[in-house]
Amino acid sequence: MVNIIWVGLAVIGIIYAFFNGTIEEVNEVIFQSAEEAVALTISLVSVLVFWLGIMRIAEKSGLLNSLAQLFKPLFTRLFPDIPADHPAMGYILSNVSANLFGLGNAATPLGIKAMHEMKVLNGDSEVASRSMITFLAINTSSVTLVPTTMIAIRMRYDSISPTDIVISTILATLVSSIGAILIDRYFYYRRKRRQAV
Repeated sequence: MVNIIWVGLAVIGIIYAFFNGTIEEVNEVIFQSAEEAVALTISLVSVLVFWLGIMRIAEKSGLLNSLAQLFKPLFTRLFPDIPADHPAMGYILSNVSANLFGLGNAATPLGIKAMHEMKVLNGDSEVASRSMITFLAINTSSVTLVPTTMIAIRMRYDSISPTDIVISTILATLVSSIGAILIDRYFYYRRKRRQAV
């Protein structure tokens, strides 16, 4: 559905530009944006490779495992229907650890694996389980300590102090994560009360 919306917006924009007489400006912006996107992608690759390397070192040194053990008591309470030693819990903890370092690209495959394992636990049902919904809420809001992608973008566009956003990012993602958990729990208990009546 989203693809249809994007195609529709693009087609409407091009038709409007054609009738408005601004098709040349649209072409110029398209090529300029494409060139800028390639340059931005190349500049982000080096930063992401660096942080993915740090992540790999953290994994090999046991730091990620230590972080996972630190968060395990909290996450076993957030996901009570997942056994503590189940692979889904490991993927969830790894996903959260990757998000802490702002490595959304590294966190995504871990999140997909976590969802797959939770689907297996849910009996391959087409309806999302409580844990799947909670994980989606936490993953979407994700607390971030080092916003590597945003720092890289700010560096690319010659920000005077690209790391100034670290404190505000930590605060904003902390608030969004707490909000996501509270909203998730509110709707869960509300639905549970309705089912009990």
